[in-house]
Amino acid sequence: MTAVGLNEEAVSAWIAELGVGATTPLTFERIGNGQSNLTYSVTDAGGGRWVLRRPPLGTLLASAHDVVREHRILSSLQGTKVPVPKILGITEDPEITDAPLVLMSYIDGVVIDGVPVAQKLTEDERRAVGLAMPKTLASIHGVDLEETGLDDLASRKPFAERQLKRWSAQWEKSKTRDVPDVDRLAEILHRNIPEQNEVTLVHGDFHLNNVITDPVEGRIVAVVDWELCTLGEPLADLGALLAYWPEAGDKVAGPFMASTLEGFPNRDELVAAYVEATGRDVSAVGYWHVLALWKLSIIAEGVLRRILDDPRNKAEHGGPTVALIDGIVARAVLTADQLGLS
Repeated sequence: MTAVGLNEEAVSAWIAELGVGATTPLTFERIGNGQSNLTYSVTDAGGGRWVLRRPPLGTLLASAHDVVREHRILSSLQGTKVPVPKILGITEDPEITDAPLVLMSYIDGVVIDGVPVAQKLTEDERRAVGLAMPKTLASIHGVDLEETGLDDLASRKPFAERQLKRWSAQWEKSKTRDVPDVDRLAEILHRNIPEQNEVTLVHGDFHLNNVITDPVEGRIVAVVDWELCTLGEPLADLGALLAYWPEAGDKVAGPFMASTLEGFPNRDELVAAYVEATGRDVSAVGYWHVLALWKLSIIAEGVLRRILDDPRNKAEHGGPTVALIDGIVARAVLTADQLGLS
């Protein structure tokens, strides 16, 4: 079965010429639950494995899903304390592909991308992996921007304002219907912007689906999916981790339910572990939690739009539904209310 979005013959020839030890014929398989850049497992006749990334299919919003930029970020992080795959090649040759392709090393480990995977772990393993998340986030926020050459990756203007402007525009371009609470949340977030004094590397989409883990050792062996990486407020990443971390008592449904199982730390414990690792003042993290939920609803709406426009973008488990997106918006409204944001 041919992998959608790839000219397998041309891509195989390109990989074979990279000197990574690949022996043709190569086999390509779409993997992961990612709904943005498409990810494929590549295997060769000798059992070698690699990972290939490309943008989604169809018409894309400007600056979205830039795998060339992602290639730059991952290349710059080689040799730092941030665990990332090794970058092996990139091509934009139109005789090979209709969109940029990035080849990287395969990292052996467990991606806890759903309840069934998490259920195979012991409670101690779940807790260890959970607490490794904020510690890994601390390593991302500790990257020396000048030393890695990432100091010009993005604007250094106030991050909240940049995020609100960008994602409000994305909402207008990709929404499939009107959702008044999305606009109301944007107004609330504008009115309550906290003081921002620090600029660090920000992953932009840090959650369990985007890390490869070693549950036995309780560590993160690779952080992946860097397409939303930027420079900005480190607490934005922590807020996003909380947004993707439902607890058993929350009224939620959807693909990010693994953290509701026994053993995983709760959101307060994640924050405490981050403070222990960084010493940062996290008093404004609630604001960033709400902003992340608002942003998540817009990202999900964009995925829904891409699937409606081109069903080939649909991941194995399907994709976000209107009900799921409305549920995320409702969580954002509830969280804002609980924090007294108005």
